Amino acid sequence: MKKFPGYLNNEKIYAGGKTLVYRAIRENDQKSVILKTLQAEYPSIPDINRLKCEYQISYQLNIPGIIQVYGLEIHEKNIAIVQEDFNGIPLKNFSKTGSIPLTEFLEIAIQLSQTLSDLHQNKIIHKDINPFNILINSKTRQVKITDFSMASCLQTESYQQVNLLEGTPAYMSPEQTGRINRLLDYRSDLYSLGITFYELLVGHLPFQTLDPLELIHCHISQRPPSPSQLNSKIQTVISDIVMKLIEKNAENRYRTALGLKSDLEQCLKQYTSKGEILSFPLGTLDHNSQFLIPQKLYGRSDEIAKLLSAFDRASNGRAELMLISGYSGIGKTSIINEVYKSTFSKKGYFTQGKFEQLQKNIPYFAIVQAFRKLLQKILTKNSEEINYWKNRFLSFLGNNGQIIIDTIPELELVIGPQAPVLEIEPTEAKNRFNQVFKSFVQVFMQPEHPLVVFLDDLQWADLASLNLIEYLISNSSNQHLLLIGAYRDNEVNALHPFTKMLDSINNQGITINSIFLNSLSLNSVRQLVNETLCIKTQITDELVDLIFNKTAGNPFFINQLLQMLHQENYISFNYRKYLWQWDIEKFIRLKFLILLL
Repeated sequence: MKKFPGYLNNEKIYAGGKTLVYRAIRENDQKSVILKTLQAEYPSIPDINRLKCEYQISYQLNIPGIIQVYGLEIHEKNIAIVQEDFNGIPLKNFSKTGSIPLTEFLEIAIQLSQTLSDLHQNKIIHKDINPFNILINSKTRQVKITDFSMASCLQTESYQQVNLLEGTPAYMSPEQTGRINRLLDYRSDLYSLGITFYELLVGHLPFQTLDPLELIHCHISQRPPSPSQLNSKIQTVISDIVMKLIEKNAENRYRTALGLKSDLEQCLKQYTSKGEILSFPLGTLDHNSQFLIPQKLYGRSDEIAKLLSAFDRASNGRAELMLISGYSGIGKTSIINEVYKSTFSKKGYFTQGKFEQLQKNIPYFAIVQAFRKLLQKILTKNSEEINYWKNRFLSFLGNNGQIIIDTIPELELVIGPQAPVLEIEPTEAKNRFNQVFKSFVQVFMQPEHPLVVFLDDLQWADLASLNLIEYLISNSSNQHLLLIGAYRDNEVNALHPFTKMLDSINNQGITINSIFLNSLSLNSVRQLVNETLCIKTQITDELVDLIFNKTAGNPFFINQLLQMLHQENYISFNYRKYLWQWDIEKFIRLKFLILLL
């Protein structure tokens, strides 16, 4: 048991994977407090820094629904956060005592909604909302949120950690899984709260598998039955609120916790006065005071359909090359997100690499990058699965494993040391490498697991990489492969090696499908701006025209311009009128906007 000077009668009340929680008496005032410390006798620097970060985030918060933090104690090799003793138990344990009456559920839900609103107003995303991190005082029924070890002091966060899940898998939002290449914002917390509400009402989680990968698949692509379908006693409106919270796309959820709270209060008012809850439109007071540009794609439905059709053909046995071209910032990478989600939902393998202008003399740079990522994923699996892959690689590569190891060292960690290869004449060595690499890629091509490889910025690809791409796509034995390449067409002319590769493939009678991305139309820009500002009328026309003319319809420039206008308070939210407002005259005077072009 860890001891801290000035604290008596340390009673262990919780042991997590890396943390310990004690109840203790502070000697100077005889106050009961909670000490959260690290479990390891010699904790790592990252673990210590994470605990310090949790303290720094939670200490600054003066929110009634957050467990209050008193200070940080450091003694020798021990460190602990000192928190208030709320005399609460995890909501998970409280709900196990029996079904929660609807009135009590609504009162708890309203408290949590207000607390999340306060948290988000302080620009904090919790990222681990679940009934283990919500404490309830069984006497007063007051609830408080705790554990800010995952929290971010950001309005949005890029979340693509596909090998490391941060959070509790059963409650995390689709964007937090890192599998859909979407920015994570406040609405991720609302999704996790929705899963918590679902469990409180129904008595079990919407997705009950214990397999983390299966859970991720469910969060991304499966819609669970609504609470009212599982229990007819649950009011339909309550069920609809929960289902709105756990929508897959963040744009379809509540925009703010205050909007959620308003609907919950309406439910409680009706239920206490009438004994039932009549249907009413949800989200009528869900004013989007948080400036969030929608991450969905505008004006790209045809291109997405074409890309998904290519993936379907690859899933059914084809090997296909799909090229996406356009100017920088036009959204080439963004539409890849759509096939990324489809790949995961069909349990395919997706990987990506990016050619770099300063690295274009390094052979196979992006290709190696892509397949290193696949091998790194394999190395995170259990010994049984790694052994499956080892046998598969050895079966396909035979005695040639060292040829791939020389280029992708991670393979040796899977299959072990291999026999050295004979040195041969350079041209023969190149041909041998292409043949062995084809076998290596075929390891991943399976009918039940189609392979998608995305290579970005092909205009900077080296000649060896282009030859290997041609060899892979020209080989009739390859199946269940979709190779996607993106490039800036304004940097590729008729004499460019990339163009010559395409000509060579076409001369073999192999079809290359392509997508050219134009700038967004005025109507698409209008839709983006209107949805950002939550406006359905034409009052933004002047603003839209200005943004369209300043950016020429380039999606990246549009996003950057909108963010800058908001940061400089040229677009602001009027809390008195509950709407976004702007001043066209001020925009016109901003001569420096042209620098964005």
